[in-house]
Amino acid sequence: MPSSAIAAPAWQASVTADQVVLVTARSITSTSGLLRTFARQGPRWLLIQEPVSVFLGRSGLVPAQSRQQSTGTTPMGRFRLISAFGRSPNPGTIMPYTRVDASDAWTYNPKIPSTYNLFQSVDRSWKSYGNYVEHLSALGPQYDYVAVTDFNQPPGVVTTGPDGVNRTSSAANTERGGGIFLHVSKGIPTAGCVSMNKGVMHSLLRWLQPQAHPVVIIGLEKALMK
Repeated sequence: MPSSAIAAPAWQASVTADQVVLVTARSITSTSGLLRTFARQGPRWLLIQEPVSVFLGRSGLVPAQSRQQSTGTTPMGRFRLISAFGRSPNPGTIMPYTRVDASDAWTYNPKIPSTYNLFQSVDRSWKSYGNYVEHLSALGPQYDYVAVTDFNQPPGVVTTGPDGVNRTSSAANTERGGGIFLHVSKGIPTAGCVSMNKGVMHSLLRWLQPQAHPVVIIGLEKALMK
């Protein structure tokens, strides 16, 4: 990734992280946008990834606190990047990385709050969850590489029960949805995630460092880059 020094843009003032993934769109109805990455260097920032095109939610953008499940919107705001997974082997990231298989899923059934917006790794069908579960390895190349955001993550302690299911002691907001990721694009707008070229996603995972407390900031170009 080429890098060049630039003056800190508008989003810098309140950011304590040392790595920022910036995703911007022209308007709240946009279903595509631009991704850049920045690394802090003293009082300035290095532009690491020049702008590249990404897909956003099929219904555009919405403030994070207003997002509703199953609306196809991408939440605007600042979110920590907390882990990664993928169908492919670890690309060389030092983020916590899980290579997923048929036992791995993401659950977000609002009728079962204790498992809402959680990664699961247990051999079971999840049929009772209906459409409120993603079987991660079955979703194709878009999940070859994935970075997980903390959007609407449950605030409670997560433990694994005798049945192998992960549950939290305090649930996430079951109205807002979950599973907001950065992942590989399949060439169309998403259900709410940010998707990009596979090579860019591969490079992004290799660049992210937990000790830099990386965040993704999603919003409007005119507000964030002024």
